[in-house]
This record gives sequence, structure tokens and C-alpha cells, in this order.
Amino acid sequence: MKRAGTADLALFGGNIPPWLFDRMKKLALPMVEAIILQNGKDDFLARISDPFWFQSFGAVIGMDWNSSGVTTAVMRALKDVINPASKELGLYVCGGKGKESLKTPNELLDIGYKTGLNGTELARASKLSAKVDNTALQDGFNLYLHSFILSDSGKWSVIQQGMHTKNGKARRYHWHSGNLTSFTNEPHAAICGINDGKIINLVDKQAQPAQKGMLEISAENPDKVLKGLPHLLVPSYCDVKAKDIDMKRLGSILWLAQETETNNFEDLLLLKGMGPRTLQSLALVSEVIHGTPTRFSDPARFSFAHGAKNSKPFPVPTKVYDETIATMKEAVEKAKIGDKAKLMAVEKLTKLSQKAEQNFVPNGGFEELVKKENEDSHRYGGRSISGRSKPKNDQLDLFN
Repeated sequence: MKRAGTADLALFGGNIPPWLFDRMKKLALPMVEAIILQNGKDDFLARISDPFWFQSFGAVIGMDWNSSGVTTAVMRALKDVINPASKELGLYVCGGKGKESLKTPNELLDIGYKTGLNGTELARASKLSAKVDNTALQDGFNLYLHSFILSDSGKWSVIQQGMHTKNGKARRYHWHSGNLTSFTNEPHAAICGINDGKIINLVDKQAQPAQKGMLEISAENPDKVLKGLPHLLVPSYCDVKAKDIDMKRLGSILWLAQETETNNFEDLLLLKGMGPRTLQSLALVSEVIHGTPTRFSDPARFSFAHGAKNSKPFPVPTKVYDETIATMKEAVEKAKIGDKAKLMAVEKLTKLSQKAEQNFVPNGGFEELVKKENEDSHRYGGRSISGRSKPKNDQLDLFN
């Protein structure tokens, strides 16, 4: 799943309210568990090293889809839920934002002591990845977040993010040990960030003549300028627009989520009785768990699962969110004891919606969909940083 590239990451203000972050953690854990149960720990490490998947995961758990804050929120949530269950999951999350990032080497040494892994080598990998992105890759971004995710098999991924010293933008870097052949020869799984002119990249494969050793790289000896990378272009506006969404993909999910359609598929009988709105969210969650890399080219689509704290595209539907959490938690717990029927039904949502896509022609506009979500928000317990959603005056008699 290696994908090198860049993406614009905007900076938006506002903390994550506790009522939302608590739900993020409650949904993140069964999603990680489902990935491990069906595809293993290595698949999770590969997914998290893909910037498109990472952004989609952040959006489906309710973060602003195009904010650099996705990085902090996802890694905080994952560290909070994975580490208490590390023995069961076989995964560990070290580091974090600011001062937490400095603790990474010692955390890795401690994990090495507990698991028998070579903590010294893991700590060295952590330091070198940070050294490359802060020093060898002279792109104007100073690291402020460094997270190291590893499995008990010794494989790992690194997620780190830097702030530009002048333009206030952020760039996220992805590393993955499964794809790593050399720290000094194109080591990144991906780079996400705004392209802001020339970048001195002394770990490009064409820069080998200038390399005398990882820690000896200096700014005076660059060989090539990094250019022409494919990139995920994440816009800086605080909104979700029609051009950010593949309506054929989203539309097929909305079609499948309708109760009349769900009843037509025997594979989905275990989800019978679940409302169309919850099925919509569950189908998007399912795709993040089961989708292939090409399915995440439009991360904004996944904001139609649980909205965002800034109400873009709509307030967080807390009742729907809680039903999604409960369904995923139940499916995973049953799968752990051998009953995988409900987890397979959730997976089937992805397969059926993708199949429907082949012949699906969107018959509804993006604006109409966003309008409907906002109008119905109060029915689903909609909340945002501005407060709880309320019905319009002409809806009071219908829903009170």
C-alpha cells in the first residue's frame, strides 16, 4: 500500500469536545479489531501508512475531513484505545504531540524489554525517521508530532507531522517498515503536505552521491530537488463541497442503506431493523475497514458517516454514532468467540455497495443531500461545537 505523494493540510481552530472524542475512541477500537481479526496486524500497519486511508479514517470517526488536526486526533485516539489492549491486539502506539514525541525512544525500549523485540533498533528507527524529516528533507516544516506504531512481530509504521515556519500549513509524513529497504533511499511510504516551492530531499534515490551517512547529511550538499510527486490535494476551505465527493460511490451507499433495498439481500438480514441513516454510517465504516487503496481517493466522502464538530457537512448525529459503535462492538465481540456472522454482514455492505456502483447513476444532488442531513440533524441527536441541533419552526409539530 505504499503511496508517495503530497497533500494540503489546513489548520482550523477549536478543540475536540469530550462528547465527540469519547465516541471517536469507542468506534476506533472495534474498527482496529475488525481489521486485525480479518486481515491481521500487518494490514493495519499498512493501512495507517497510507495517507488517503488515514484521512478517510479520521473523517469516518468525525474529524474535520481536511484539517491537519486529523493527525493529532487519530493518533491520540489510537494510543488511548490500543495500548490498554496491547497484549490482546499485538499492537503498541508510542510518542505523540509535543513533549510526548520525545518519550518515544524510551517507550520503545520498554516495549522491547516486555516483548523481546530489539528496543534499541526500534528507538534508532524512531530517531532516524525524525532526523530525515526534520533535517535531511529540507522543506521548511518543523516536526511537532511523532507517533510510532508497532506490532509484536517487529513491524512498524511512523506518522509524523510538521508545521511550516512561514505559511502556517502542515505536512504529514508516513513511514512503513514493510516497504522500507533503506533509510537513505526513498524511505517514505508517503508525504502529505502543501507544495511550497523547492524542497531539498537528500534521501531521494537520485541524491545518493551526496550521502556519506545518515547523520552527516548537510544542507550544503543537496543533489536533487524533490518534484513531481503525486499528491492528495486537500483544500484549505473549512467545508465539504461537491467536487470533493465521488457521488457515484456515495450514492450507491445511500441507495443500499434504504430499508427496502436492505431487505432484498439475505446477507444483510442480521442488520434488519437498523434505520437507513445508521446503515449509511455503517456502510462507510465498513469500507474503511475492508476497502482497497483505490477506494480512498475522496476522503471527504467518509464525513457523510458522522459529520464533524464544525457542522461541515453537518453536525455529528450522536444517536446514529452510538448505534454504529454498538453494532461494531457487538460484531467484533461475537467474532472473537467464533461467531463471525454479524461482522461478515457488515463487510457485505462494502461488497454490495461496490457492486451497485457499476451501474449506479446518481439521481440526487450534493446540495440536496447536505440540506437533508442538516434538516434531519435534530432527529439524530446532532451536535457540534456550536451546540445541539434544533428543528426549524415548521418542523416542531412533526417531531416534538
